[in-house]
Amino acid sequence: MSLQYALLGDNSWQSLANWQTPDTPFMSFAFWQALSDTGAIGERAGWLPIFVLVHRVDDVGVDTDVNIGANTEAAINETGSAVDIKQPVAVMPVFVKGHHQGEFVFDHSWAEAYARYGVDYYPRLVTSAPYTPVTGQRIWLAQGEHLNAKIIQTAITGVDDIAQQVGASGWHGLFVTPELANLATSTDNEANKVIDIQDIELESQSLPMAVPVLERQGCQFLWQNENLLENGQPFADFEAFLATLKAKKRKTIRAERRKVAEQGIYCSRKCGDEIADEDWKAFYHCYVMTYAIRGQQPYLTVGFFMALAQSMPQNLMLTQAYSSAGEIIASSLFLYDSLDTSSNTTSKASTKETVSTLYGRYWGALGEYDSLHFELCYYQGIEFAIEQGLTSFDPGTQGEHKLIRGFIPTKTHSLHRIYDPRFIPAISDFCATDCQRMAQYRQQAHAALPFNVDNMPDFLN
Repeated sequence: MSLQYALLGDNSWQSLANWQTPDTPFMSFAFWQALSDTGAIGERAGWLPIFVLVHRVDDVGVDTDVNIGANTEAAINETGSAVDIKQPVAVMPVFVKGHHQGEFVFDHSWAEAYARYGVDYYPRLVTSAPYTPVTGQRIWLAQGEHLNAKIIQTAITGVDDIAQQVGASGWHGLFVTPELANLATSTDNEANKVIDIQDIELESQSLPMAVPVLERQGCQFLWQNENLLENGQPFADFEAFLATLKAKKRKTIRAERRKVAEQGIYCSRKCGDEIADEDWKAFYHCYVMTYAIRGQQPYLTVGFFMALAQSMPQNLMLTQAYSSAGEIIASSLFLYDSLDTSSNTTSKASTKETVSTLYGRYWGALGEYDSLHFELCYYQGIEFAIEQGLTSFDPGTQGEHKLIRGFIPTKTHSLHRIYDPRFIPAISDFCATDCQRMAQYRQQAHAALPFNVDNMPDFLN
């Protein structure tokens, strides 16, 4: 038996196997269905999905030729559906994109370099959880399967096929797990050796050539529910967490929370079915304001959030801030690993031990209120994570202001495969230099953590 791939333009593959529970809610079928049903992904949104389905086949008579329509409106295998796939192993989503929106890993400078030389950078291929800067597995695995180099190699071969058919400049896998990054960039991976690049005019013909999978690294700030003063046990409450910080930082956080109360503002949290339709409308009003103040339109519609409320309420937590008059003035929506999925270590993709995380994702306020953002997006999240016994809290991308509030600098990974050999050396050097720079930044950020000496976590390079 060997691994081959098929390219599909629909979700027909979902019915072919029992799939492992994804490692985050953002790779759940329900989340992706909500994105699709409300137009957040699809051709009109500039997120045209193609699914690379890896499957086992007999070694005799194998044929993996597949076709994508010239206008990229659909991707199909030889039969036009997934019905003939007998032994599905894994599926990797790939988007054909003509923009960079909703990605959070920036390659605009690469696009500018292509433009200076009169070379098209678009379309480009992206594998990610759309609009979501959260590290996670980017491949759905069938029950009983384990991610390995052969699966990655086969999936990337499918990506190369898509790239050739649509004329993509490269492929970008965003916020992937360390495991996936290691497998994809390993020199043992056949995908990093030689492929045949066609339709590129070169002064010196030297094809075929090596086209490596390159890695970039970033930094996000994550809170860990681990009290080193108590042998790594979870915190008993918010005060127990504060006790691990230096006195000055404890004082600052208490002062910020006090400022919110002094403005007559009080906060509440609701989960799942406790969140009523009126709460969703109020939340969306706040969420839109985050974009309105920048003169932008939000990526996601109120229908998207209502769809999440219907299909995955067990993963939702909403914090709301009320004025002294009882009016909602700010909202913050979190997703989290539900108890049903976070405890399922036998089928959860690429999970070796139980890890349950809170994810801060969407926020907005109707006005400016001193310290309210910190209260609603960070401190309420920490309290909830402690109460629920969650192991970590990912408050979202960027923001060194998270660092001084106990969020630990953590390495992120993205993968990049560039098909024009004229740009590979320069982009390879950029990625290598960027990894070194980010390692130095993470080390400097770690040194600035607010923990006292007995609770300072180890630096993980």
